[in-house]
Amino acid sequence: MILFFVGILEMLIVTAWTKLVAKSQILASGFVTVINTLIWFYVVQTIVSDIHNWQLAFLYAFGCALGTILSMVYFKTREEKEGVSH
Repeated sequence: MILFFVGILEMLIVTAWTKLVAKSQILASGFVTVINTLIWFYVVQTIVSDIHNWQLAFLYAFGCALGTILSMVYFKTREEKEGVSH
C-alpha cells in the first residue's frame, strides 16, 4: 500500500520539477532531481524484491495517476487565481 502513496508523492515532485525546469531554476530543479531519483530507487528496489507481486506495480501506477491528477488540478487552480491562462 505504501507504493500507492509513493506514486502520489513522486508525481507531485515530478510536476514541481517540470515547473522548475520550465522557469530555468537550475539549482532547485537539480535538488528535486536528486529527491526524485532516490524515490525511484526505492520503487525499483521494492518491486524487484517482490517481482511476482503485480499488485505492487498496479498500486504504484494508480498512485502515480492520482498524483498527476492532483498536481494538475492544483497548478491549474493556482494559475487561474494568478490570472495566467494557457
